[in-house]
Amino acid sequence: MADPVRLGIFANRLSAIAEEMGAVLQRAALSPNIRDRLDYSCALFDSRGELLAQAAHIPVHLGSMAFAMQQLVNSVEWNPGDAVIWNDPFRGGTHLPDVTLAAPVFHTGELVGFVANRAHHADIGSAAPGSMPLSNCLEAEGVLISPIHIARGDKLLQETFDSLTSSLGDHSRGDFIAQWSACLRGVERFSQLLESIGLGRFQSDSEQLNQYAESLAGQVMQQVAPGCWRATELMDSDGFGAVDIPLVLQLTTSKQRWHANFDGTSAQVEGNLNCPLSVTMAALFYVFRCLLPAQTPVCAGLFRGISIQAPAGSLVNAEYPAAVAAGNVETSQRIVDLVLQALRKAGVENLPADSQGTMNNLAMGGEGSGTWSYYETVAGGCGAHARAAGLDASQSHMTNTLNTPVESFESSFPVRLLRYQLRRGSGGGGMHRGGEGICREYLFEQDTQVSLITERRRRGPGGSHGGGPGEPGLNLVDGQPVAEKFSAVLRAGQRLTLNTPGGGGWGCLERENKTK
Repeated sequence: MADPVRLGIFANRLSAIAEEMGAVLQRAALSPNIRDRLDYSCALFDSRGELLAQAAHIPVHLGSMAFAMQQLVNSVEWNPGDAVIWNDPFRGGTHLPDVTLAAPVFHTGELVGFVANRAHHADIGSAAPGSMPLSNCLEAEGVLISPIHIARGDKLLQETFDSLTSSLGDHSRGDFIAQWSACLRGVERFSQLLESIGLGRFQSDSEQLNQYAESLAGQVMQQVAPGCWRATELMDSDGFGAVDIPLVLQLTTSKQRWHANFDGTSAQVEGNLNCPLSVTMAALFYVFRCLLPAQTPVCAGLFRGISIQAPAGSLVNAEYPAAVAAGNVETSQRIVDLVLQALRKAGVENLPADSQGTMNNLAMGGEGSGTWSYYETVAGGCGAHARAAGLDASQSHMTNTLNTPVESFESSFPVRLLRYQLRRGSGGGGMHRGGEGICREYLFEQDTQVSLITERRRRGPGGSHGGGPGEPGLNLVDGQPVAEKFSAVLRAGQRLTLNTPGGGGWGCLERENKTK
């Protein structure tokens, strides 16, 4: 039987390596997107590409990286000092701006594991600034990087590096080096761990860690009523004419296994709401992880009892060359709502109402002599739950990023922030109110190409246990409403206002009055 104290120390040493990798990446990066918003994630894997540990970074990155590494391990020749880079959404990626670097860890000549990090690059070569365009094919979204060595023998392959970064923005070279530096630190710390405990104990503890996580997962599954639970959601639009796009889930629960079947979900659309399967799996894994105790180690064993069925060529299992830029940031959020809806029907207690269900993506930039590029996601309201109101003005679910500080934003780009405040009254009513969205207003000081990819503009996030829905979001240009998917050149002096959705409320007011 495993020593619980030793196993706990082992798990924390692994996750600490991933956390330190993240610290190196943040401090070495040049772009506000990585340095200030923390749009990156780090994780460790075993020699088969199965997840060993991760830092508390971004769920959509981490869940999909676990899928990616298993695909990658046997398709690349690995040697000490190597680093491989890629962003292919159909090889375990998410969307093109999310670039992954992975490096192998050897001990006494044997491949033992990998370290990897994934970071969002605001310029990945799309024709639209911010590399989050209203696209209808993958090619329009930027440079596709199939897995390729960027370093060998701890030396950067300069020709490959120059080729990858030649068409990208000023920050890209520094950000790629920062990602490589994070991998180097991860390899160093991983190697030190192996030196201190030995390969045999490392492998034994890894297996025991997976068994422990699998046991905790089984305990949660046994607490959920067996059955088949159906849930549906409607995406607003894809920006190319498709509206009210259905997401359908049948979640079959038993004492040992959960099976998610997405039959009935829309076929992939012309716009970029399409999800690679890796993103869909990440959303499913995220919700399951939320049901587990806080101290649960996040490793491969945690998800062994979960399977997925998603029709090829559907919105949740898109096929090349589908556009996917928003599947990662918008559809993933709604898949979370879908799974939570199914679990509420199964009687799972203490689940929150729907949160804002969007990342409110804003990409912008200028051309000519003043070329610049910027991307951010904007917070909104979180769903209320049985014990408290929802959080105000917070990122939720599949994103875990910060806002860019106003001082950093205004000193870096020719844009001013006129308003950044709570959107009062946007949270759904009930015994516990939904969290408030925010109002963020931009004044452009030069002509700027702007792209908006947002959701929850047609209908607000749903309440739970009789609580009211949150207010839908609202996008405005010079005070006039514009569509949830929007792209235009805004002239100097024009204003863009994002009013983000509030969260759903929990519990009916009648119940609240009776308890007073």
